[in-house]
Amino acid sequence: MAVTAKPRLSKVTVLGAGRSGQAAAGLALARGAHEVVLTDLNTEAQRYQGPGADRVRHVFGVHDESDLTHTNLVVLSPGIPARAAPVKTAQAAGVEVVGELGFAARYLPKTQPILAITGTNGKSTVTHFLSQILASAGLKTFSGGNLGTPLSAAVGKGFQVLAVEVSSYQLELPGDFSPLAAVILNLSPDHLARHGDMAGYARAKARIFDGLRPESLAGMPHQEDLKVAAKDKPGRRVWLDDVDVDQPVLDSLCVLGAHNRWNAAVAMLLAAQVGVVPQDLSALQGLPHRLEPVLSRDQRIWINDSKATNVEAAQVGISALEGPGVVLLGGQGKGGADYGMLKSAISGRPLICFGQAGPEIHAVLGGELVATMEQAVARAQQLSVPGESVLLSPACSSFDAFDNFEQRGQIFARLVQELS
Repeated sequence: MAVTAKPRLSKVTVLGAGRSGQAAAGLALARGAHEVVLTDLNTEAQRYQGPGADRVRHVFGVHDESDLTHTNLVVLSPGIPARAAPVKTAQAAGVEVVGELGFAARYLPKTQPILAITGTNGKSTVTHFLSQILASAGLKTFSGGNLGTPLSAAVGKGFQVLAVEVSSYQLELPGDFSPLAAVILNLSPDHLARHGDMAGYARAKARIFDGLRPESLAGMPHQEDLKVAAKDKPGRRVWLDDVDVDQPVLDSLCVLGAHNRWNAAVAMLLAAQVGVVPQDLSALQGLPHRLEPVLSRDQRIWINDSKATNVEAAQVGISALEGPGVVLLGGQGKGGADYGMLKSAISGRPLICFGQAGPEIHAVLGGELVATMEQAVARAQQLSVPGESVLLSPACSSFDAFDNFEQRGQIFARLVQELS
């Protein structure tokens, strides 16, 4: 499990002081950096307070040019595009720039298997399912990456296998990231302001295959943009459209939604790459804010699917409803969203539209229009009847009224609890 020797780092500059930046700073210090500059344009960014904090210099409100050009390495947090001015400044000076994912990977033993998952929708759930399957087999398993714990925090912790969720942002400068197996679950319009168009988005996703060996599993759907982007990438191509969802073991799955049968099947495919074949999936649990039942009251089931931040994710969530139910849609719309795609999934169910995008959704799909999610919850209580479900599956981001989709889901659950 020896790690290939890396040159000692005298100075490392970390761009972005969020969760990934904090973890990268900690890893740089642990690997002997004499000085770490943690820089962020947010003047109120979080200061690093972990081991070696006395060797961290914080530069908030500006990215100082000298810290970009006079340093051994620049580590880029995923929130900062690879084409950003500070990145170009560093590269023009001959300084290596690598994303946090790639920075972490260079310090992971080559014998430590990484199972990597990306895609527009479902990647968090598949990663979560996979980590549970691996852990249930007795393997010390890391689960994180884009969601939860950054990969930098996994270095040196003795994990036997790593289930890593990867975003397109993290794949812009993937560095030494070399999975044993990798999958792209799907591709639908998202993050196009950053990647330009679907072809650019597909190219970013396909970089997950860059570090694969020829015999490694490279799973993806039959989607033309992805086929073009992955054409010359290494790996043994497996088409995820053909994954067997009729395996008897999948009958033991208790998580809501027929689509989760496919998610579990993909997780099993990845687990098999390290020799793990589960015989029972009844203990698998879903993630918070993903078709999460939050309350059953008066024979009504309230379901939090706040993670459905785009139309495609909401379509999956609404389609998972069994029987009648009330649907809540709204939030901050994403440019070009085709809400008409949800007509067949809603299929005559009562619909309540709210938030900034509420009027646009209402114009396309009808239903009732209210201003806030609080009003939507109260109205759903009035419209629903015993035996029905009430589903929050917004099809929009949360930033019109909330910090993130997690906060939106938490407040939805609180509002439901407070109903008289």
